[in-house]
Amino acid sequence: MRFAAAAGACVLLGLAAFSTGACADEEKIPLKDVPKAVLDAVKARFPKGEIKSAEKEDEDGKTTYEVALKDDGHTLDVALKADGTILEIEKKVAAKDLPKAVAAAVEAKYPKGTVKKAEEIVTFKKGKEQKSFEVVVTETGKKSVEVKLSADGKILKQEEDDDDDEDDD
Repeated sequence: MRFAAAAGACVLLGLAAFSTGACADEEKIPLKDVPKAVLDAVKARFPKGEIKSAEKEDEDGKTTYEVALKDDGHTLDVALKADGTILEIEKKVAAKDLPKAVAAAVEAKYPKGTVKKAEEIVTFKKGKEQKSFEVVVTETGKKSVEVKLSADGKILKQEEDDDDDEDDD
C-alpha cells in the first residue's frame, strides 16, 4: 500500500514538473530593464505612443517581451523578440469599430450574443502583416465563446472563453 502511495506521489510530482516546464514564465519588469532594441522598435512603430508597462516571458528557451502602451486612444500590447523584431500587436477595439464583415459574421453565428471584448490582432509572417480579430461573445445562459476571425469575416477558431480575469488594462 505504501508503495502505491509513493508511486502515485512520484507520478503527480513528475506531472507537475512537466506541466510547469511547458508553461511560459512571465514576469513584469521595469521599463529600464527592457532591451533598447525592443523600446526603439515600439517607438518607431508608435511614435506618439505612451509605454505603460512591460513583461518578459521565457518559454521553450526563448525570451520575448510584451510592451503595453496607449496610442491614439487605443490600448495595445506589442510582443517582440529581444532584437526588436515585432511578433504580434493586439489592439483593443470597441464592438462598433469592428469591420463590417467581422461584425456580420459574429451576428450571423451568435444572433442573440453580445460582444464582451474585441481585439484586432496583427501578426507578422515572412515580413508581411496579417490581420485577424478575436471577439468574446456572451449569450444569456451560456458560457462566453472566444471567436477568432479573419479580416474578411471568416471564422477561423471558436472555443469557450475561460478568461474570467477581466484584464482590461
